[in-house]
Amino acid sequence: MHSHLRFENPPALPHEAVAGILEEALRDRSQEGEAAVALVGSALNDDDREFVEHRCVQIGTRAVPGSPLLGLAGLCLGHAARRFGCLSDEALALAESLAARAEADPTDVDGRALDGFDDIRSFLHLR
Repeated sequence: MHSHLRFENPPALPHEAVAGILEEALRDRSQEGEAAVALVGSALNDDDREFVEHRCVQIGTRAVPGSPLLGLAGLCLGHAARRFGCLSDEALALAESLAARAEADPTDVDGRALDGFDDIRSFLHLR
């Protein structure tokens, strides 16, 4: 008998739940897995661009160096750029900063930040 792993995109959770999960993960790194699911669910399925950006910026500016949430925040900003066709100046600057950090030191910010910034450049037609 073979068991097959199947990936499914997480759903968007209510804003209050996402906010609480992310805050908890910023205090307790053991909660980063749950925070990752909440952030990805919002980036892929929440229709409130400002909320998605705010939560990505929150994580991208407050998570400790080396946290997998940093690269994920950059990736999720790429998802937001694809879905909404725009990003705020603050979100764009953070995505660029996270990508630069990932390029300089992948133990600080993982490569997903580079993937996210590539998506941003592609979908927002940046050079």
